[in-house]
Amino acid sequence: MDRFVAVKILHSKFTKRKDLVSRFRREARAMSHLTHPNTAKVFLYGQLEDEACYIVMEYLEGRNLGQIVRQEGPMRPERSIAVLIQACGALEEAHQKGIIHRDLKPENIFLCSQGGLEDFAKVLDFGLAKVTEREMQPGSLILTQEGMVFGTPEFMSPEQAQGKTLDPRSDVYSLAVILYELLTGKLPFDARTPMEFIGLHVQAQPLTLAERAPDRDYPLGLQDVLDRALAKKPEERYQSAAEFASALRSIVNDRNVEQAMSAIPDAAAALAETVPAIQAMQRQHTPRPLPAADAQPPRQKAPTPQPTVALAAPHASDRPKQVTNPTPAGASPPDAPAATPRAPSSNTAGLIAIGVVIGLVVAGGALAVIRFL
Repeated sequence: MDRFVAVKILHSKFTKRKDLVSRFRREARAMSHLTHPNTAKVFLYGQLEDEACYIVMEYLEGRNLGQIVRQEGPMRPERSIAVLIQACGALEEAHQKGIIHRDLKPENIFLCSQGGLEDFAKVLDFGLAKVTEREMQPGSLILTQEGMVFGTPEFMSPEQAQGKTLDPRSDVYSLAVILYELLTGKLPFDARTPMEFIGLHVQAQPLTLAERAPDRDYPLGLQDVLDRALAKKPEERYQSAAEFASALRSIVNDRNVEQAMSAIPDAAAALAETVPAIQAMQRQHTPRPLPAADAQPPRQKAPTPQPTVALAAPHASDRPKQVTNPTPAGASPPDAPAATPRAPSSNTAGLIAIGVVIGLVVAGGALAVIRFL
């Protein structure tokens, strides 16, 4: 073919390990089914006479996200989001084919130059991918039984850490952890061991961006998007990689981000655009400026109401404070004119006084007539 390729092999001394052979075949079969430009291409795979397995892949020049963050520190939000949207596009195609990655981490997203484009993302290493049984070769070992835990603890979803059955929303959680690290240079939890990370993913709320990197500025709404993507319950997260990408695009205005959205399959992008979740969330969390006519300071400030819908439980320091003097049930707010008793005006008081004097004069005259009679 007169081109450089990367050849990944499983040495013949490991061919007696059925779990390793199955994992290697799983990666080859999964990636050979994927054609998305942001997925590393597989040209050929098979097994040699000595039973050594091989995968022939496209040769990439560049660095993975883990290397970039270690060498350069946190990325700009616009750059991070553009990279993550490309990864969402690759994962969306995989999910539509029944393939869940299960081992997403910065080291498995590679940045290279392609077609004159910088920061072209490639998703690698589908070795732990969950593939539907109809996609598996006969005789291969299925590694996705419930109760078994595979993956990298720092980037596992809560359900993956508990050995539960996974779906595309697990990959969405892992992508959100990757984005968090790109933005801050750190992980959303402080832990010293893999088991600590697993426990925190299941039980603890992640540190907010402001807590983790107080010296950095982030676009309005980015924390809300991360909160939802990192929700403990899958049903509270974005339901697809395309929906996550659409939410990320909505919070920044950047040419590279718009260009990255071309990575999302058209049908998935159209479906994500019809989901009003991100718009509703922004309406709930983003303070709106008052119209000019209502810009005067209020005479009396009403208690701040609690949010009626929580998409994801925020960190303890960000939870709404309890209202100490809430409006009693059935009462109107303090500014409602109908509920506020008004004191009599000065004109009304004067008329009442005149009426009282006239009444006294009339009563006095009547008493004098009675005495005369």
